[in-house]
Amino acid sequence: MVFGVLIIGDEILSGKRQDKHLTKAIELLRARGVALSWAHYLGDDRRLIVETLFRTFATRDIVFSFGGIGATPDDHTRQAAAEAAGVPLALHPEAKAEIEARFGAEAYPKRILMGEFPQGARIIPNPYNRVPGFSYGDHHFLPGFPEMAWPMMEWVLDQRYRHLHVEARELDEAIIVREAGESQLIDLMQDIVHRYPALKLFSLPHIGAEGRHIELGVRGDAAAVAVAMAEIRAGVTRLGFPWKDRAALP
Repeated sequence: MVFGVLIIGDEILSGKRQDKHLTKAIELLRARGVALSWAHYLGDDRRLIVETLFRTFATRDIVFSFGGIGATPDDHTRQAAAEAAGVPLALHPEAKAEIEARFGAEAYPKRILMGEFPQGARIIPNPYNRVPGFSYGDHHFLPGFPEMAWPMMEWVLDQRYRHLHVEARELDEAIIVREAGESQLIDLMQDIVHRYPALKLFSLPHIGAEGRHIELGVRGDAAAVAVAMAEIRAGVTRLGFPWKDRAALP
């Protein structure tokens, strides 16, 4: 299965706030042995959100969307999800009960609107203030506030996708190659990609206080990574470039 992330909000694109969701989503997925395949940032533009969701609803991707599910005029995600799905917004009975339990009479007339989801949606419990998010198919819509969104994402992953968790987790291993340009390593990289198509090769040039170097490695099944990395080390040695190991990462 493919995992994707949508991060919605003008405040992110304008620089008023720094996004923290992408890094956390990668962390939560990696802890369960799966990886993020794509991420998109969107402003508070209903047309753009509708177009994006219309496209992603047509896939089998598991998507987590952060932001825009409130009830203020700049929040468009609930309405956009309903439009993209071709269904009306409707007050979800479980969301209604949660919001009323949290706010009592003050739930009306405005806060209750946060419980209007695309018809057929399921709620995602919010342990912070009981105002739920919602799932529509394999799309999961969460608040923009990290203290709410992150435990809600964990709940979805553990309650609805536990069968996708991988116990034998992937490994990310690399070496630091000095005195080489990427062009001088391309033939070696192409050979590794051809011989180990199930692994993901990466080449990351760095320029810093210690000079220029390349972080060269692969990610994937731990056993295959070990074999491929042995060939990478041997290949770099044959080319005459100095290198050192970088610690393996989960």
